[in-house]
Amino acid sequence: MKILFIGDIVGKPGRRAVRELLPSIMSENGIDCVIANCENAAAGFGVTRDIVDELLQSRIDVLTSGNHIWDKKEVMDFIGDYKTLLRPANYPSGTPGQGSIVIPLHDGSKVGVLNLSGRVFMQSLDCPFRVAEREIEKIKSKAAVIIVDFHAEATSEKKTIGWFLDGRVSAVLGTHTHVQTADEEILARGTAFISDAGMTGPFDSVIGIRKEEILERFLTQVPNKFDVAKGDVRLQGVILDVDGESGKSRAIERKTWRLAG
Repeated sequence: MKILFIGDIVGKPGRRAVRELLPSIMSENGIDCVIANCENAAAGFGVTRDIVDELLQSRIDVLTSGNHIWDKKEVMDFIGDYKTLLRPANYPSGTPGQGSIVIPLHDGSKVGVLNLSGRVFMQSLDCPFRVAEREIEKIKSKAAVIIVDFHAEATSEKKTIGWFLDGRVSAVLGTHTHVQTADEEILARGTAFISDAGMTGPFDSVIGIRKEEILERFLTQVPNKFDVAKGDVRLQGVILDVDGESGKSRAIERKTWRLAG
């Protein structure tokens, strides 16, 4: 089974990259399932109903997110309408939306997807380690293949949960920092791991935002408006080769595709 995980989609340029590049990526790599983090898809902060529809219509099977999922307040009105739009499962009980799902693929096989948020330099949510155990227990009877989007800041926390879940899930894939790391590997018990899958959006930027605005913030320490940059648009992520029977990963490959023009 080939699974494509797309790193954080940032604004209109990131959505354009998905729309224009994804069909050929899927065809050329024999992709069976596409998962993407969408928490920055609406002008860099949050997501709207129209954008969720756009991304799902672009052949993405499951949308994951993170701490920015709530930035557009309208999400509270629609997040419960989409089973394939996830928020981190370790938000407190009663939070709208859901943190995991099992989806069927075209060949009848199933893939479980679990979204978690880290706590180091992040909000103080429920323990992602304990929540992961609970959610995996629910998923594993339905799907051998389980992909975890761990939305976190600290690489130490990401690697720790990778080892914690090694052999229990197919992959632990980091998001949030927008910088693709070079530490992809298959852990000892068959779980694919990378600290961060990267960013899908404009790279003539500071993690997707116009350089001038970020520079002004650092120089003056005065809050200013952040706008999504436009140039050098790329789609980043990883391709997983997973054994559908055992759920163990055979390979993980980090990838970058550049949008022409």
